[in-house]
Amino acid sequence: MGIDPRKILVDADACPRSVLKILQQISSEFHLPLFTVSSFNHDIDNPLHITVGNGPDEADLAIVNRVAPEDIVVTQDWGLAALVLGRKGRVLNFFGREYTAQRIDFLLDERFQKAKFRRSGGRTKGPAARTREDDLAFERGLRRILEEGRKTGATGMKFPPRAGFTGGPDERVKSIHTELGSQD
Repeated sequence: MGIDPRKILVDADACPRSVLKILQQISSEFHLPLFTVSSFNHDIDNPLHITVGNGPDEADLAIVNRVAPEDIVVTQDWGLAALVLGRKGRVLNFFGREYTAQRIDFLLDERFQKAKFRRSGGRTKGPAARTREDDLAFERGLRRILEEGRKTGATGMKFPPRAGFTGGPDERVKSIHTELGSQD
């Protein structure tokens, strides 16, 4: 069996620290590169971190431009989730729930309705404080997606080796990092 071609990309602008820690541990366990993407306003400790400007949607566009089929993107942003699903990626939120093509239209409509309500002076509740149970649910959801990919070879077949690639996990991460045009 060849190398697992998937990577994990994280919309790190609003990602809880506990989720980043879980992602770092599990990506290492599964030998998958973990890319974090955020504006320069955030201090993210990750060797494969991509810093973008602080304009609207800059992190989202950086992620969409790097996602490949079967890559895993972690975000709470329903708009980004829709774009990733359109590129055949898998999307998981910070609570371990996977966004699907079947539900994304409903979620986008809900986002529109809530924004409309707020523009008219209405108030909506913010998120509840994060709990240990939230972290455990995220870890279970992430492991489920990763194990499914392991069983099916992510794309439904055994992973072919990357052309001209013979290195181990460390070399693979460097190779992917170079391929994505990220800074060391």
